[in-house]
Amino acid sequence: MTNKLSVTRATFDDVMVPNYNPAQMIPVKGEGSRVWDQAGTEYVDFAGGIAVNCLGHCHPAMVQALTEQGNKLWHLSNVFTNEPALRLAQKLTDATFADRVYFANSGAEANEAALKLARRSALDKFGPEKDQIIAFNKGFHGRTFFTVTVGGQAAYSDGFGPKPGAIEHVDYNNLAALEALMSDKTCAIMMEPLQGEGGVISPDAEFVKGVRELCDKYNALLIFDEVQTGFGRTGSLYAYQQLGVTPDILASAKSLGGGFPIGAMLTTAEIAAHLKPGTHGSTYGGNPLACAVAEAVFDVVNTDDVLAGVKQREQLFKTTLQQINEKYGVFQDIRGQGLLLGAELTEKFDGKARDFLNASAAEGVMVLVAGPSVIRFTPSLIIPEQDILEGLARFERAVAKLAG
Repeated sequence: MTNKLSVTRATFDDVMVPNYNPAQMIPVKGEGSRVWDQAGTEYVDFAGGIAVNCLGHCHPAMVQALTEQGNKLWHLSNVFTNEPALRLAQKLTDATFADRVYFANSGAEANEAALKLARRSALDKFGPEKDQIIAFNKGFHGRTFFTVTVGGQAAYSDGFGPKPGAIEHVDYNNLAALEALMSDKTCAIMMEPLQGEGGVISPDAEFVKGVRELCDKYNALLIFDEVQTGFGRTGSLYAYQQLGVTPDILASAKSLGGGFPIGAMLTTAEIAAHLKPGTHGSTYGGNPLACAVAEAVFDVVNTDDVLAGVKQREQLFKTTLQQINEKYGVFQDIRGQGLLLGAELTEKFDGKARDFLNASAAEGVMVLVAGPSVIRFTPSLIIPEQDILEGLARFERAVAKLAG
């Protein structure tokens, strides 16, 4: 029997590496879109584990899948395949442009695989000179050294020594700047179909189509980082399906496991062929437990009711946030798609998004930030309407206190 130690927030400072600065309260239980801390205080969860808990906390289908698989088979390594991984891969390929799937443990690992595949494909087909990767300022693609360098926020990649080379950045939605940088040396463009960490910034429709056309012109692969936008978050299974543009490689994670760590890279059979045995791998990638849970999440999310419901919830959020703003005038913009929403603060409150996060927590609602001046909302895709209204009532109380 496990000897459970008594722990507090102070324990974190004693035993954990200080790269995080978590809240003073410690959540201990979740059900649906409600969370309770050690003191029994209840919170409405608009954070969703940063766009991860797409079915809320302890969804019965997920609990059942985890319990059933936990009594069968936990881990094998990729010397063998397993049934949950094969079923999940089949469902993903049936529902998307992709023919092939590579499983990993996180979004960063899925993006790392995508970037390595793009480089290997270009090397095999065109030679070593075709190695340039172009990404976008304010983009975020993970914390491995390759992905954080491709991400367009130097603060995350500076200070660790020489960075991977042949990586360039331009501004999102600036097609002319991208075109000026591209050449036959470009092997891939990596982009989010809606920038999350960078401030919840949507792409112009013509920009996305232009990026696809430039990739085709220069024989470059288009990589969509759908770690945050994917798996129902914007109201379709993947955001590319609403944009009229198909990527060559797609990275998925976060909502894919609904809270269980899993990532996936999706691509075509032709491109996938460049990752021959031994070129890339992961000890835990395709783990039976993770894939069993993700399959259960897929079966719930990839339905007309849930995806249509995301759009309905988006409108309720935006309408109510606008009503709050009419009273207090703290937002200059309310934007985003589906349940990846951002409220950008006015100049008066510039840089104070974290103050709103902390004030919200004190009122019993969890929100996120996306940069210093944007409050981000990424709740469960199936959050009940009454929880949206209750959470936003609590959020309004926080806004009222800060607006004075």
